[in-house]
Amino acid sequence: MAIARVRYYASVVNDLQHPAILFVCLGNICRSPLAQAAFEHAAERARLPAFADSAGTGDWHIGRPPDPRAQAVARRHGIDIAGYRARQIEAADYYRFSHIFALDHANLNDILERGPRDGTARIGLLLDVVDGRAGQPVADPYFGEEAGFDVTWRDVTDAAQALIRQLGRREDWAGK
Repeated sequence: MAIARVRYYASVVNDLQHPAILFVCLGNICRSPLAQAAFEHAAERARLPAFADSAGTGDWHIGRPPDPRAQAVARRHGIDIAGYRARQIEAADYYRFSHIFALDHANLNDILERGPRDGTARIGLLLDVVDGRAGQPVADPYFGEEAGFDVTWRDVTDAAQALIRQLGRREDWAGK
């Protein structure tokens, strides 16, 4: 298997031999689990060894599975995310991951504000990696219809493909 499908890395020491990506939205039940799934799928297809996880800046969904609509869109693409569980970003994540990607500006600001000054992760907005999409958020489908989850899936899939292209070159993720 090309990537580690580990949801929580409390006992994993990331020596940055491989990219380690954390995707962060507000509640960790819609956008960020879909981003994680799209990236894991793309990394596996590209045979890129990588770690992936997702988290939220909020704490109200901790321990819950992804929204059923997020699960449905992932399932339509052959990916089962039913076993994912929401968690909140924590201080250790800023050292454990090579990259932390926010899915919108408000969460990016929260990630930057709560992060330790000496954290080693590169932090950015997810769609900044997609040509022509810099500065754009991944739309939050939570309060909308199921079709919004398809739009979110397209966004995170585009970002996953762009990340795979960039991360295929070590200097783009290791900071060297």
